[in-house]
Amino acid sequence: SIEIRMSYIPEELIQGVLAGNRRALAKSITLVESSLSEDAKTADEILYGITGKSTSSIRIGISGVPGAGKSTFIEAFGMYVISQGKKVAVLAVDPTSPITGGSILGDKTRMPELTQSMNAFIRPSPTSGNLGGVTRKTKDTILLCEAAGYDVIIVETVGVGQSEVAVADMTDIFLLLLLAGAGDELQGIKKGIMEMADIILINKADGANKINAENARHEFENALRLFKPKYKYWNSPVITISSLLKIGITNVWEKIQDFISASGEQITINRKTQYDKWLWSHLQNQIYYDIQNLKENNPLILKLQEDVKENKISIRTAV
Repeated sequence: SIEIRMSYIPEELIQGVLAGNRRALAKSITLVESSLSEDAKTADEILYGITGKSTSSIRIGISGVPGAGKSTFIEAFGMYVISQGKKVAVLAVDPTSPITGGSILGDKTRMPELTQSMNAFIRPSPTSGNLGGVTRKTKDTILLCEAAGYDVIIVETVGVGQSEVAVADMTDIFLLLLLAGAGDELQGIKKGIMEMADIILINKADGANKINAENARHEFENALRLFKPKYKYWNSPVITISSLLKIGITNVWEKIQDFISASGEQITINRKTQYDKWLWSHLQNQIYYDIQNLKENNPLILKLQEDVKENKISIRTAV
């Protein structure tokens, strides 16, 4: 409504975000995700207002095969990190239905403990049809969460696929969560995703599945030896964990700390490269939406579209 939109005063939201106010952060993310032009203007002002704030945050990308237990792991991991005096933000990207345009956005229900923690912020977001399953606005949401004082930003992707490339371009470290005992593990994982993983986690390593998990760990360790390391200073470890029983979670956090220490200035260099990619990504998206708006009001474009549908002219000619 008009009343609600008028309450979005940029300066108040900027101050609220910088003060760590979760309501102000949520409102700001809503504006960033909005497709309305008047909201976009306010969002631009907010993002401008928080730009340049120094942060020592860690950006973690997490993906994995369906059923690997990503939400259970994120809750167990997030609660442990909070116990270490950190604030955690979880950006969980849910797939949007190509039929109804809707999303379940059920991640909060799968993370009950983390949802109730005052030191955690969970934001499920629809993919809105974006390639790879990572929303176009996720990058801006990361910056808002960092400005609000969150030390660890977790970006959970829809699943194994093109989204990993997008997540790698917005995080510092990439975790791949896998499941043992579900058939030929290696056959179902693409080489590119394996090469992108900085840490590989074999989940549900408990009970009768513990032996399967250990076998899978050795299998993946052998497979990694065939790949060229992503970084000269880091060999990706394979760790067995049980998110449900909270086994191995401490080890995951320690390995992340080891990675940060080993990386040194490389993380800063990587982020600068990422910002450059973000710039061109935003530009391409803006051009796309400008064309979409232009199409709605331009009879010539609509005529060309119809001619293509009727196969009267080639697509190249229409372009």
